[in-house]
Amino acid sequence: MVKRKEALPSINELCVATVDKVFDLGAYVKLDEYGNLEAYLPWNEVSSKWVKNIREVIREGQKVVVKVIRVDRKKNQVDVSLKRVAEVERRRKLREWKRVNRAEKILEIVAKKLGKSIEEAYSSVWWKLEESYGDVLAAFEDASVMGDSILRSAGVPDEWVSGLMEEIPKHIKPKHVRIDGRLTLTTYEPDGIYRIKELLKLLDEEVVDDVRVRIYSEGAPRYRIELVGTDYKVLESKLAELVKKAENLSKKLNIVFSFERVKLS
Repeated sequence: MVKRKEALPSINELCVATVDKVFDLGAYVKLDEYGNLEAYLPWNEVSSKWVKNIREVIREGQKVVVKVIRVDRKKNQVDVSLKRVAEVERRRKLREWKRVNRAEKILEIVAKKLGKSIEEAYSSVWWKLEESYGDVLAAFEDASVMGDSILRSAGVPDEWVSGLMEEIPKHIKPKHVRIDGRLTLTTYEPDGIYRIKELLKLLDEEVVDDVRVRIYSEGAPRYRIELVGTDYKVLESKLAELVKKAENLSKKLNIVFSFERVKLS
């Protein structure tokens, strides 16, 4: 179960909740992120439209997104509203909730392998990453691409780092990005076609880990350069290197050279 560091939510905070008990004048819900803390949903906070029966809107066991409207920290009591949650807020919160649950599943697996409790997992990993990143799954996603320094910089202990770096690739596949450019190559030399082929061959021999380079003709004199990888900055750097190399080779081979970026739709 997802745990919050704080015991109680804040005013106006959006929370995922499970409807527990429904009455004529309101309902009680359990706040999933706060250890199933009970919160009261008054009948006049259920819907902005008039309804004859509260059960037309909510039912026991239903997952809902509510907004906190009152917190009594002395009595440990919370009141929430359903009608004050805009549709865009509801969708965004549910997306966040799905990401949180994915991250917690990974952490639970690692904790089990290490023989640790979920409480230890939260204190050693979750809350540290949440404080540094805000989104724990985002930290895992970055670690899958950039390595364990992401976890270490947040203060995650070595034994957890090792376990997470072994488990993360099983659940998270790095997202690939792509950038494109266009070379225009012309020459009036008798063996010009061979010169251009030689230039393209030398460019195509460039190999970088985690970057796929593809160069192909769009119809002479235009040639497309396509780079695919997991790190946008690395791709930009690699493209700049290729363009510089193409420019230098063009001078040696007496080829007229130009380059332009291609926007991907």
